[in-house]
Amino acid sequence: MTKENIVEPNTQPTQSGERVSQGLPGVRQRAREQKQERFTALLHHVTVELLWESYYALQRNAAPGVDGVTWKEYETGLAEKLKDLHGRVHRGAYRAQPSKRRWIPKANGKQRPLGIAALEDKIVQQAVVKVLNQIYEEDFRGYSYGFRPGRNQHQALDALYVSLKRRKVNWVLDIDIKGFFDNLDRELLMEMIELRVADTRILRLIRKWLNAGIIEDGEWSETKSGTPQGAVASPLLANVYLHYVIDQWTDQWMRKAQGDVTIVRYADDAIIGFQNENEARRYLKDLQERLSDFGLELNEDKTRLIRFGRFARMNREERGEGKPESFTFLGFQHICAANSLGRFEVRRITAGDRRRKKLQEIQQELRRRMHEPIAKTGAWLRSVLRGYYQYHAIPGNIPVLKLFRTQVARRWFRTLGQRSQRRPTWEKLGKVLDHWLPIPELVHPFPDARYDASRIAAHPR
Repeated sequence: MTKENIVEPNTQPTQSGERVSQGLPGVRQRAREQKQERFTALLHHVTVELLWESYYALQRNAAPGVDGVTWKEYETGLAEKLKDLHGRVHRGAYRAQPSKRRWIPKANGKQRPLGIAALEDKIVQQAVVKVLNQIYEEDFRGYSYGFRPGRNQHQALDALYVSLKRRKVNWVLDIDIKGFFDNLDRELLMEMIELRVADTRILRLIRKWLNAGIIEDGEWSETKSGTPQGAVASPLLANVYLHYVIDQWTDQWMRKAQGDVTIVRYADDAIIGFQNENEARRYLKDLQERLSDFGLELNEDKTRLIRFGRFARMNREERGEGKPESFTFLGFQHICAANSLGRFEVRRITAGDRRRKKLQEIQQELRRRMHEPIAKTGAWLRSVLRGYYQYHAIPGNIPVLKLFRTQVARRWFRTLGQRSQRRPTWEKLGKVLDHWLPIPELVHPFPDARYDASRIAAHPR
């Protein structure tokens, strides 16, 4: 077993034999300067202090894993527990526990498997991810937005909106990888990680998490492929896999393209815009072959190539094909439209299936709260709507949110009417509904302005 790092070195060795400054900034600096460097010593960055930060970065109300330990329970005697955990990690005595499987409903009525890790596994994964991010944040492409530090879904939506308006996009390829997290090839993933990471202790930790298996209904089972959805390390591992499978390959593919090609990727969902139809179809064919080499395939039911862009309406009308098709990305339906001046505009509204699913959830909870005081239910609805607006209140979507608010009000009205034989009137409850249900207001600015501002902030002159 590897000895525990009691005294940390002042500099960090790399494969080349050179040494860089101690600490995570030094790792990032080296990763930025040496794109082919393999880091041979990374585990010493997983300190007790980093484990402490990782613990407090976890969700405090998350469901416990197979250990049954909650965040709050682990906080008692935290200093000694983290010191012991640190020692086990560095001695090689740490053992990853299986993930507890839970099933969560999807918008299409199906279920998605979720893996809930034990609390100590979450802490160690969070710390290791913090270290590895220093390397991969210098490698990942700018059009990759999913589950990365300082990046979010609205930045991806902004980038897509700007690309569709400013680039010569006539065709959009909406790709969806079938069961990506379940079918990811672990051995290929480890080979990809080893291109940048040569610290055998870090590699051993990752293998422990991948091979820990799952427990469902008290029964342990081995998983030979994939990485558990819900594990702290899974988003980074997924991004590493897709970086080498899709991003680097797409960069090379685009260099040979004759027309404009643009891409925005959020985890395993991606939108690729093309100027030329023949190149769009060739990319789709090449991508299918590329994914096959890595044990993946496209979901044919969700992967679509559609005519989209400033000329889509005119071209479809000439062919008698009706309105241009739309696509959905990150919960928003993207539609070819025109502004008040008749110029091309991308209209984005909340996807219908997502809106219906949320209304169903609210309806079920209202039934459960039927006999609670109006003020208590109203406060809950106010919190739900504000959270919903926080994500969906983008330019052009306010009318849809107002309709959503009306639909919520009607459901609450009907629920209140079922509490007694004397049904209330809308006039009587109207003020109550208006008091508790906030009116949607714009939360996010126009994407052009925010996208340009973020680009300037990231690359100041």
